[in-house]
Amino acid sequence: MMYGAPVDLSFKAIRNLADAESEEPSRGLRPLKRNLVGKFQSGSLRLNNNHIINLYDLHKTISHFLAEPSLLAWLDVSFNHITNIDKVLCDLTQLRVLYLHGNRIFTLSEVDKLRSLSHLHTITLHGNVIETHKAYRNHVISTLPGLKTMDFSVVTPQERALAQIWHRRSNPGKRNMETLQ
Repeated sequence: MMYGAPVDLSFKAIRNLADAESEEPSRGLRPLKRNLVGKFQSGSLRLNNNHIINLYDLHKTISHFLAEPSLLAWLDVSFNHITNIDKVLCDLTQLRVLYLHGNRIFTLSEVDKLRSLSHLHTITLHGNVIETHKAYRNHVISTLPGLKTMDFSVVTPQERALAQIWHRRSNPGKRNMETLQ
């Protein structure tokens, strides 16, 4: 795992990810280290506070900047204009932290796409329209059972148990189908 400083492309007025490649990452407190071909030795990418509407070119962006794209563990795309959780995120198999807060995600079931991210332990989704859904927290916790933190708040064992009960009650037909198999 690479623990170098994050590649910071926040506050760059990026509209689509294809434009990100022309940007130079901001200097942080810790210096960015490059490999022999000039790619950054980091497992973290910040694309927050831009004008991004989708993540279609995310693989290309990650590959352009990171020496080991498959090791991306931390992605911040908060405060953009994203309306859907793109399936491209599911290809980030080592992703542990995902910040999606302050976007425009309005369908709660979009979270279901992240189910395959087995290492994901931290997610932020507050500040999206889905936060107003009464089952918001229960749905996210039951969909992503490995979560330790959601919206900068620890997921407690009691909360996890309640989310599982909520899930079984809200999907009774699905439970019966699982029992039959």
